[in-house]
Amino acid sequence: MAEITRQARGTPEDAPGAPVVAVRNASKVFELGGGQTMVALKDINLEVQANEFISLTGPSGCGKSTLLRLIADLLEPTSGDLLVNGKPPRQARLDRDYGFVFQAATLYEWRTVAHNVQLPLEVMGYSPARRAQRAREMLRLVELEQFARHYPWQLSGGMQQRVAIARALAFQPALLLMDEPFGALDEFTRERMNMELLKIWDQTGGTVIFVTHSIAEAVFLSNRVVVMSPRPGQITKVIDIDLPRPRNFETREDPRFFTAVTDVRESLREAYGA
Repeated sequence: MAEITRQARGTPEDAPGAPVVAVRNASKVFELGGGQTMVALKDINLEVQANEFISLTGPSGCGKSTLLRLIADLLEPTSGDLLVNGKPPRQARLDRDYGFVFQAATLYEWRTVAHNVQLPLEVMGYSPARRAQRAREMLRLVELEQFARHYPWQLSGGMQQRVAIARALAFQPALLLMDEPFGALDEFTRERMNMELLKIWDQTGGTVIFVTHSIAEAVFLSNRVVVMSPRPGQITKVIDIDLPRPRNFETREDPRFFTAVTDVRESLREAYGA
């Protein structure tokens, strides 16, 4: 087992202190040119506690990814405030308080798997020996250690995403932001990746905010599911998921799983006005 630094795991209700992420009255308006604008997000309020796994779900174009990018300082809010670990998102980014996993693995094809994982550590000035050690630990965590010398084009889509997760975790961030990382995978591979992600989350601790269109995926992974409305995106409901952990393939056959899926689906219908 890799020597992974594991943060204290407790239930969200037990998490003391300030939230890991706090979004208060945040809105985002895009300028389209010609005097036209588009309101992507309106008056978003959300708090995420330490060790929570939160999923954002809603119709396409509702602003799920935009909200994630505001938290990550990839976009700036038009109004409102955001804090990550008690800091403005820009400072949290500079302090490398979070890792980000995109829908596409965004690996460098000319770098081996190990050197892709090492990339953020190079930027942070880790020694070559420490970079190599950490890459081995992370690849062992995602069960890809034997592929360290392979190149991304030699791996399947699911394996590439596991490398991307290993890279995002390499510098031990307290927060992991994931933007539909399994959306392009087939259903069977996606379910396996859900299991792998929960195993990694359980071993490493930390907090995850996960964007997905899949209701079943959101319910299976999360402590809470945040339901968003069509544009302009607003949070219409936050649903607690009452499923025991650890979760496994049998979880999807639990009557409580189907009840939670129905609750999220009905909330989405209400958000649509259907």
